[in-house]
Amino acid sequence: MIADTDRALLLRLAREAIASHVTRVYDPESALRALQSALLAQLGAAFVSLHARGDLRGCIGHIQANEPLGIVVPRCAVSACSSDPRFPPITSAELDDMEIEISLLGPFEPIASADEIEIGRHGLFVEQGRHRGLLLPQVATEWRWDVEAFLAQTCRKAGLPRDAWKNDAALFRFEAEVFAEPRRSGGSGRSGG
Repeated sequence: MIADTDRALLLRLAREAIASHVTRVYDPESALRALQSALLAQLGAAFVSLHARGDLRGCIGHIQANEPLGIVVPRCAVSACSSDPRFPPITSAELDDMEIEISLLGPFEPIASADEIEIGRHGLFVEQGRHRGLLLPQVATEWRWDVEAFLAQTCRKAGLPRDAWKNDAALFRFEAEVFAEPRRSGGSGRSGG
């Protein structure tokens, strides 16, 4: 678990990166303030999910722990607000209603069966050839999926048949530390990933 102050810092970095991207106003002092935390130099994998009035508005991540979180989180935040193919880019009018959720991913562990998955604890990653799909741990809980539905939806996200996890697809589980800005009213509250 990271400290509350580091959680707040990552959320602030994500918000400032989005605001700078959307408004085209850069605050150089923001980057200098961020350098005060050792957490930002730590290599990590992360996803940034954006919600507007509780509804998903963008979700982009970096799955390899090969870059510092101080780079990964702001970059994913900007990509989530501008490059998620499911949604149009965030506008400056939406900034005040936007809520940010960050998922810091733990290591991927290969698994051989559905029995190794715990809903609410594990996220899933499936890979077969060029097809890859990932769903964060909170997605299965929020959609009230059982393990088989979670596996099928992860395969579907990868563009694979829903039962690919039973065949030749490589399957991995992971845990994530998930934290967010306080939710505002309205919307369904469904997560991304």
